[in-house]
Amino acid sequence: MIKVNKKGDGKSMASKKVRFEIQAEPGSEVYVTGTFNSWNPKQNRLKEKNGVYSATLLLPKGRHEYKFVINEVWCVDPKCQEWVPNNCGSLNSIINLE
Repeated sequence: MIKVNKKGDGKSMASKKVRFEIQAEPGSEVYVTGTFNSWNPKQNRLKEKNGVYSATLLLPKGRHEYKFVINEVWCVDPKCQEWVPNNCGSLNSIINLE
């Protein structure tokens, strides 16, 4: 699940704060990766609170593909309603920031 801060970051109107959130077993290693970080599966780790993992990132406007990596398993965002096929034969979640 993603939440976009409509006000932006106050520094640049070309970027927005985006909160990524997913449920997973407590004690899991959870990351978010995508076109915004060159698909680096270990760059953006999510923090856990009561089985919900989240992180807020500052992303540039535009279309971004992303996935969660939970204990080294790549997963689409189950709450995202827009997905696109990728070159690995699976799907990527999509976020459009205007």
